[in-house]
Amino acid sequence: MQCFFVNVKCELGRAYEVAAAIADAQLASEIHSTSGDWDLLAKFYVDDDVDIGHFVNQKIHGIPGIRDTYTVLTFRAF
Repeated sequence: MQCFFVNVKCELGRAYEVAAAIADAQLASEIHSTSGDWDLLAKFYVDDDVDIGHFVNQKIHGIPGIRDTYTVLTFRAF
């Protein structure tokens, strides 16, 4: 399994709506509201053969209310 995180910037006032849409689609293992430049931080696990770029483009970017994303790839958990 591959693990990665996506910071999500939402349209004003839509962070909870976006978080609910991600949760309802059962895409992320965790979704957190955050302070600072990004509204949400979501943790994802996908199979090793899944292209993360395509996953984010096809599954996340199409959710209404998302303005921007920043994907962080991980290498090892300690």
